[in-house]
Amino acid sequence: MRPEVEAHFLDQAKSCRGLGSPFTADLLTRLPGALPDGAAFSERLRAWTGDPLADRVALRAAGAFHALARSGRAPALAEAYAAGEAPSPALLAEAIRAGDAFLAPMLDLPPQTNEPARSGALIGGLLIAAAETGMEIELLEIGASAGLNLIPDLYAYEFGTAGRRAGAGPRIDCEWRGNAPDPGAPLRIAARAGADLAPIDPAARPSPLIAYLWPDQHARIVRAEAALAALAATPWRVERGDAAAWLPGRLSAPQPEGRLRLLMHSIMWDYMPAETRAAIDAAMTAAGARATEARPLARLKMEPDGERGSAALDLTLWPGGARRRIGRCCFHGKWADWA
Repeated sequence: MRPEVEAHFLDQAKSCRGLGSPFTADLLTRLPGALPDGAAFSERLRAWTGDPLADRVALRAAGAFHALARSGRAPALAEAYAAGEAPSPALLAEAIRAGDAFLAPMLDLPPQTNEPARSGALIGGLLIAAAETGMEIELLEIGASAGLNLIPDLYAYEFGTAGRRAGAGPRIDCEWRGNAPDPGAPLRIAARAGADLAPIDPAARPSPLIAYLWPDQHARIVRAEAALAALAATPWRVERGDAAAWLPGRLSAPQPEGRLRLLMHSIMWDYMPAETRAAIDAAMTAAGARATEARPLARLKMEPDGERGSAALDLTLWPGGARRRIGRCCFHGKWADWA
């Protein structure tokens, strides 16, 4: 394994430990020294030529092992996961040899980090946009995975001392700090659509989405399963498509007067090639130039910005196009600190 790839595994392990998953931290710390010779999974990791951080290769590997443990194909590995004990290097090597045909192809897939608890922060941005425009929202999401954040209005929320918001769906706990928006303010999502290169059917069982959740964070797994069930009961499904190709058509579609069209994305921007990001930015700039007070446009971003341990929450509104920082939040939606 190249030194920079191994360093990435150790750095991701540090992040996982800081975010409350010692299991995943131990797994990623042990894995670089547990790769058996001759396995395709081992050789793929040793020969990884891309930017390991941009490719999130450590999270790909962690997701592959969790999926194998849940598949029933590796009883000893499943037993370690069930016990909450990260596999030993010997057990990891044994699992790679026995499950190589299962593990190796999963390194081709970027992690599906569709955490419904992120709606605890995203809904705050939607409330701000709705309050400032006084309009219903047409919600568009790219990198939407299964679409669990396309239904923020269905969840019930507990915001700590900031209050709560009623909903019929699963409960999401997100501690709101600072100058928080009114959690009970009106929010009407009149239309919604999402796109992803590899969308997940929320009705699929077992869901491949669960493999990318950290196995010692049981509450996250339970919440995601409940959110998948809630979404499966609705007619909304994420479309398959490249964001740069899908978005212009949505932005050019007729927009009713008095409706805010809002693009949202969370913890997916860094997974896309630079040319795709540039095309999306250009499409939003062009659509923003066409926006009017009666048919406005917005962009809500929850993405890393280099500050370790949290994501930035940015909101841009057109006409005007001024982007502003409305807060910061936990990557997994545990808290949001409003500006």
